[in-house]
Amino acid sequence: MKADVLACLALTAASFVATATGGRSSNRRRHKEVFLGENSKFKFGGRIDYKLKRQDSTKTLLIKSEQLLRIEEQDFAIRPGFGGSAIPVGIDVQVESIDSISEVNMDFTMTLYLRHYWKDERLSFPSHTNQSRTFDSRLVKKIWVPDVFFVHSKRSFIHDTTMENIMLRVYPDGNILYSVRVTVTALCSMDFSSFPLDTQNCSLELESYAYNENDLMLYWKNGNDSLRTDEIVLSQFFIKHFHASSGLAFYSSTGWYNRLFINFILRRHIFFFMLQTYFPTMLMVVLSWVSFWIDRRAVPARVSLGITTVLTMSTIITGVSSSMPQVSYVKAVDIYLWTSFLFVFLSVIEYAAVNYCTTLEEMRKMRRGKIPSTFNASQAMAFDGCFHDNDIELTTFPRMAPTLTSDPLTAPSPNSDPRPPEGTRLRRQRSVRENVELLVNNSYMIDSYSRLAFPLSYLLFNTVYWSLYC
Repeated sequence: MKADVLACLALTAASFVATATGGRSSNRRRHKEVFLGENSKFKFGGRIDYKLKRQDSTKTLLIKSEQLLRIEEQDFAIRPGFGGSAIPVGIDVQVESIDSISEVNMDFTMTLYLRHYWKDERLSFPSHTNQSRTFDSRLVKKIWVPDVFFVHSKRSFIHDTTMENIMLRVYPDGNILYSVRVTVTALCSMDFSSFPLDTQNCSLELESYAYNENDLMLYWKNGNDSLRTDEIVLSQFFIKHFHASSGLAFYSSTGWYNRLFINFILRRHIFFFMLQTYFPTMLMVVLSWVSFWIDRRAVPARVSLGITTVLTMSTIITGVSSSMPQVSYVKAVDIYLWTSFLFVFLSVIEYAAVNYCTTLEEMRKMRRGKIPSTFNASQAMAFDGCFHDNDIELTTFPRMAPTLTSDPLTAPSPNSDPRPPEGTRLRRQRSVRENVELLVNNSYMIDSYSRLAFPLSYLLFNTVYWSLYC
């Protein structure tokens, strides 16, 4: 009996020890799982939680801004003061650069800072320090902004390096500054009638696309001071004047719209065209005159010189025309080039006339027997560049009898000497036909006259040309 009691006590003690040991191992396992779980969470989930936390903080800041400006409570699809008077939107522009001006496409490319000023009381917020809040393009998409566009623009874009170049500044009283940096290529109707001595008037026009003058009123915020420019240097032009103006534009289907103009006057630099066009043209014309001092019998020399100057002038004209738009009117450079080409062409025609007259003169002399049949024309070249013939017959003109008149006071007395007083000569004026025959019979005189006539005519043309276009 005592043995049974001891066995029961031993079993009870063993079960108690097992229970205590199992509980400790269970607790130890449970603590290990908890430790591994926390460690696993820290090891694998820390980065995700950080991202989530960062996204949440950004979202929280954005929600705070939206709550401060009450964006979710307003309908920004309509303009401020809808149903009332037109909302005034002030504009000022700072021109950063004029990137290019194309005569062929008749356009220009400009980079500028476009700033809008208006008031939207829906965005007013309380502030003890009266400080404004500045935002980027993410908030611009959630509020109303003016829909200003560039009239007659071909291409335009807002710069987006490294972020979109858009700035929105909201003041506590609801005043807003909206600024964008934009590059635009716009049409410029150019007049090339005085090219390259021309002055071009170009303008960049701004206008609201959807809101006419009853809903939106565009104006220059500071008058003429609303347009500011950096120091702009162009290769072919210099800017004479920048000024701002405004007006109205009418569309038959939608009505009247306010339009703002950025006007600038461009004066072309002439020195480039003087080097590339005018000076070479002058030299070619002067070079064509060299043939007047070359003997008329040197046919290869004079013909090759004339053809070379004609071809060079054709090349200059072609090069200038290829860089210009195909306009239907005459430009100033065309007048100069084609007149110079005419002088060069006439110098070739002049030698053709000299050569023809020389041939006729020699044939007449051969018929009269003045020149032997064995005469070699190449041996008759004079050192001064002209051919002189000693056998030219210069017949004297017959004397003309004095004209009798019926006036008794002027009539000669019967006893007077009919001969004119000694020391006086009577000359008969040559007719045009006789002058032509004289030149034909003395062909070397054509070169002599051309040496003086061509330079004086070209000098007169240059005087008139530069006085008209400069």
